[in-house]
Amino acid sequence: MSRPPRTVIEYRNYELPADFPIQMLSGENWRISDVPSGVLHFHNCLEIGLCESDGGFLGFRGEQRAFRAGDVTIISGDVPHTTWSDPGTASKWSYLPLDPFELVRPLFPAEALPNGELLQQAVQGHYYILSPQEYPAVQSLVRSMLAEMQQRQMDYAISVRGLFVALGVELMRITARRESARLAATIPVAPALEYINRHYMEDFPIETLARLCGMSQSHFRRVFRELLSVGPLEHLNRTRILKACSLMRMSEDSILSISGQVGFQSLSSFNRHFLAEMGTTPSQWRSAAGNNPKTSILKYRGWMTPPKD
Repeated sequence: MSRPPRTVIEYRNYELPADFPIQMLSGENWRISDVPSGVLHFHNCLEIGLCESDGGFLGFRGEQRAFRAGDVTIISGDVPHTTWSDPGTASKWSYLPLDPFELVRPLFPAEALPNGELLQQAVQGHYYILSPQEYPAVQSLVRSMLAEMQQRQMDYAISVRGLFVALGVELMRITARRESARLAATIPVAPALEYINRHYMEDFPIETLARLCGMSQSHFRRVFRELLSVGPLEHLNRTRILKACSLMRMSEDSILSISGQVGFQSLSSFNRHFLAEMGTTPSQWRSAAGNNPKTSILKYRGWMTPPKD
C-alpha cells in the first residue's frame, strides 16, 4: 500500500516593529483564491482576520471549517492552516498579525492580567472562527482596531493596545466557556519557536530547544529542518537579524549596541550574518531606512500580498 502524500507546511515570518508589534494587511490585494493551495502554513505571531466578503473554508490538519462574510478568525502562530474561497468567488480579508504579549507590555505585563493563563491558552495552540451573530463584541473590537490602524489618528497606538486588551478579555471568556475545547494539532517544534521568540537575545544551547520539544538533539534538528527548511541555529540568527532591523528602524542606538541587544557576541559576527540575510551591511540598510528591495519580507517566506496561484 502506498503512503499518503506528505503534508507540506511552510513557515511565514512577519517582521513586527519592536515598539508596536502589529501590522495591518488590507485592501483589494487581499482577496483569497477559490483554489486550495495544498500547502499549510504557520506564523511567528498571532493572526487576527476579518472576512469582509463571500465565504469559503479554512483547512487545518485533518479538518476543514467554513467561514462567511463578517466572521473573525483568530489563529495561533503554531497552528498550520490554509484558506480558500467558495467556487467562483474571491473572499476579501483584512488581517492583523501581532505579538499579543509585547503589544500590551507598555500598558502592563500580560502575566499581570487576572486569569491571564486563559489568555495564554487562547493564543497558543488554538484557532477560532467567530461569527458576528454569536460574538458581536469580538467583531466590533476587531473592526475598531482595523479602523485605528488605517486612520492613524492621534494616539492611535494607545487605542489599538486598549482595544486588544478588551479583545483579549473576550477571548479569555470564550476559552473559559470552552472547557472541553479541542487543542489544535500544533507543529512538533512549537515550544522551540516560542522559546526563540522570547529568548533570542540570550545564549542557550540547541539542547535546550530539543528538551522543550521532548526530542533528542539529532531528531529535533531533523524535524526542525523538515518544517522550516533551515536549521534551528540559522532560524535563531535570522530572528535576531529581524529584531535588529526593527531596532535600527525605531531607535537611535548604535549598531554595536543593537548587535549586543539581539544576542550577537561580536560586531563582526553580527555584520556577517546581517549581510548574508539582508544582502547589505547594517549601516547601509539603516541609511536606506529599510527600503532596500532585498529586505523584502518575502525572503523569509512571509508575504505582504497574498501568494499567487
